[in-house]
Amino acid sequence: MTVGEARVRRARLIVIAATVAGCAAILLMSRGFNFYFDEWDFILAAPDWTWLSYLQPHNEHPSMIPKLIYAILLNTAGLRTYVPYMGVLLLLHGANVVLVFELVRRRSGEVAGMSAAALLLFLGAGWENLLWAFQITFVGSVACGLGALLALELPRTRTTLSVATALTAASLMFSGIGIAFAVAVGVHLAASPDRRREVLWLVPVAAAVLLWYLVLGRSGAPSTPPPTAGNLLLAPGYAAWGIGSAAAGLIGEGGWAAPVALVVGSAIVGWTWWRHRPDAFALGVAAALVTFYVVTGISRAQFGYQQAGAGRYVYEGAALWLLLLGDAARSLPWRGTWRPVLMAAVFLACFNSGALLFEFAAAKTAQMQREGADLQALDYARDTACANAPQGVDPLVMPQVTSADLYYRAVDRYGDPAPPLPVTDFEDYRRALVNLQRPPCR
Repeated sequence: MTVGEARVRRARLIVIAATVAGCAAILLMSRGFNFYFDEWDFILAAPDWTWLSYLQPHNEHPSMIPKLIYAILLNTAGLRTYVPYMGVLLLLHGANVVLVFELVRRRSGEVAGMSAAALLLFLGAGWENLLWAFQITFVGSVACGLGALLALELPRTRTTLSVATALTAASLMFSGIGIAFAVAVGVHLAASPDRRREVLWLVPVAAAVLLWYLVLGRSGAPSTPPPTAGNLLLAPGYAAWGIGSAAAGLIGEGGWAAPVALVVGSAIVGWTWWRHRPDAFALGVAAALVTFYVVTGISRAQFGYQQAGAGRYVYEGAALWLLLLGDAARSLPWRGTWRPVLMAAVFLACFNSGALLFEFAAAKTAQMQREGADLQALDYARDTACANAPQGVDPLVMPQVTSADLYYRAVDRYGDPAPPLPVTDFEDYRRALVNLQRPPCR
């Protein structure tokens, strides 16, 4: 018996239950978190948003759906609690776990599908996408992209093709990460001789993205330093490091484990393709994996190749690696000592990854304590005659908040996110007050 032939009763129900429990655990770890970095761009600008604002990019990414989600949450839950925002993120992450299970299960059986879902559930190397609600941008793109790929695996009808096209468009409306999944869908269709004409369904989506980019997409704030033509030369190395980091992230590793993981992962996929010619699905996923890191490298390689291993980029690559490695797993033996060995390997990878996620959650908790002191300082400074934040409240954790007036406007409208007194981080509290007050009042 092989892994692909093994059957697990109620596998889908087990995965869903484990996903709910896992996401609840992550929500518990993040209970002390608050709004952070790019979220303040949304919060401070939200009172002025018009319908055109939803079409404008954020950091060169389309962000129509994330802005809509934040607009709804800001006008309902407000700023007094971060839980609803994390809830949306974890809902999308949970959807990704179940979608990876479904895609792998259909090709490699329940055991491989459950293993893939477990590896993604507590992906410590992708911590940024699990512990920061703003990452609904990237995680949402993955969810819609995986949904589009699953729709193409269903019986071929106009309905399923319409769903795949709509989800591809939605993936692009979450963030630019959707480009990789649009490539996956396009290659999947183009590599299927009987479905090549269906690529035309993607033409309106491509035309809409191009029109958006020409009219509005180039208005996003460029990175500092901005990309240059030299990135074209740096992109291959950047992509290789990112692809390797995503593979290493599946077992909770990173850094210089990335090149080793790249070689091992590529060898496994190459061996699988040598034994069995890759089908349209596998070709589409591989194209998406390469496209994601090459495109990211073209716009981000100026920051150094190691940035490709950041948690916000590892998550997407890891999801795609799981789909590719699932094909290799289906032919592994599932008998004798192979069974406990394979189960132990998956368990150890999940344990190591989960420990890494817990470590990052603890570090971010300390970071949020500093931000809490900054928010308390903002509340105090408002009652003085010296409030002023021309240089920002705290350039480390709140660089976007450079105007106390905009912050107070948002607080008056959506609620106060500052933790209750007493102040627990006096050093950061005093530092924030110095930044907030004019020199005569310091």
